[in-house]
Amino acid sequence: MTKPMRSKRDNLPASIIASIRNRKKRDGAGPQPHDPAEGMLVASYNVHKCVGVDGRFDPERTSHVIREIGADIMALQEADTRFGERRGLLDLHWLERETGLTPVPVSGVSRAHGWHGNVVLFREGLVRDVHQVKLPGLEPRGCLVTEIEFNNGATLRIIAAHLGLLHRSRHQQTRTIIDIMGSRAEQPTVLLGDLNEWRLGDRSSLNVLTGVFGGTPSAVPSFPSRLPVLALDRIMSNRPGLIERVHVHDSALARVASDHLPIKAVVRSRTEAGFSANA
Repeated sequence: MTKPMRSKRDNLPASIIASIRNRKKRDGAGPQPHDPAEGMLVASYNVHKCVGVDGRFDPERTSHVIREIGADIMALQEADTRFGERRGLLDLHWLERETGLTPVPVSGVSRAHGWHGNVVLFREGLVRDVHQVKLPGLEPRGCLVTEIEFNNGATLRIIAAHLGLLHRSRHQQTRTIIDIMGSRAEQPTVLLGDLNEWRLGDRSSLNVLTGVFGGTPSAVPSFPSRLPVLALDRIMSNRPGLIERVHVHDSALARVASDHLPIKAVVRSRTEAGFSANA
């Protein structure tokens, strides 16, 4: 007798049940510090315009979460105001002083930190290339494409994106990202950001990405921050072994600073991945 096929959508209720069961365990030791010997730490964080789940606008609290993570490269979403003349919400001078992170420069913005709210911060290296891409769809969305050369001469391409709320828009936007990859020379690439997709299986708008970003580790629930059940935030790579596992940065401060938890992953220093992260 043929067994009925189980849809991957069945995993969604399972993730909700797992989050509820693990809720009491979240008040333990908190996230472990990163060991630089493992490789380079990349992270993504939707800072929700620095408004926490308590409704309080607190850029300083957001900055402290960024310092907690200790990433070498970090993509932020919603780091600028959305309406009127976009302006940055964080104290970038404080961040550089306290974390060593500086923003990848963008052009054509006077007061904003980034491009359509997307900011890429990096600790060490030389920015070789920056492209500010407008993504199609009803909402104003964009992504930053940058290539950073590190002290050992290795280069990593970063695509930092914040996709739209509408399913049709996300389909258009993921196709644009694939076109970006196809128009550039092949090299180690990490795509990260708030991709806003909660669907799993055949209905996911991210399926088009699997041809280039296939073999990526399983997504982890990061939204909402107080009881994460949806994997809206993603980190993907275009080479097997470049990233082995994605983690949620689940600290007491991160649970209140935004409605999203940050996510992070180690870019491994492995020759089979075609990238060396050791300086």
